[in-house]
Amino acid sequence: MKKTIAMAALALAVSFGSISCKKKISDADLQTQATTVVTSNANASVEVKDGQAHLSGTFADQASKDEMIASLKAIPGIKEVHDMSTIEAPVVVETVSAVDPAVQQKVTDAVKDFPSVKVEVINGELTLTGNVSPQQARKIKMSVDALKVGKVNYNYTVK
Repeated sequence: MKKTIAMAALALAVSFGSISCKKKISDADLQTQATTVVTSNANASVEVKDGQAHLSGTFADQASKDEMIASLKAIPGIKEVHDMSTIEAPVVVETVSAVDPAVQQKVTDAVKDFPSVKVEVINGELTLTGNVSPQQARKIKMSVDALKVGKVNYNYTVK
């Protein structure tokens, strides 16, 4: 009877030991899996140490960053994801006209008698466009030149 109890206790100890011995995934294997996930963003990288992923780099927006973190957390064996990444700041391009609005208004007033002529700022330069007769072209040029406003592109069509 003692032998039976001893054998049962030994069998029970062996079964508990085999259940609790899970195969630990190496950091190298986790690094490979995590790197595969992160390759979808060329500006990001990941390093795995002790089952913890350290995400760094830049993301276009918060949604793509959150999606990457969720993908890393879904890898079996990753215990935690440390987020050291940033969101790219949107580039704001402010366009400033090189032509003073007062100068543009003076030229507009000078050609007000010619409704087919438009005064525009194109590529930072004052430009006149539209269709005019040869006589109108001379009058417009004389009026605008008299203002001494600097460079003006006469891109109207003379018919």
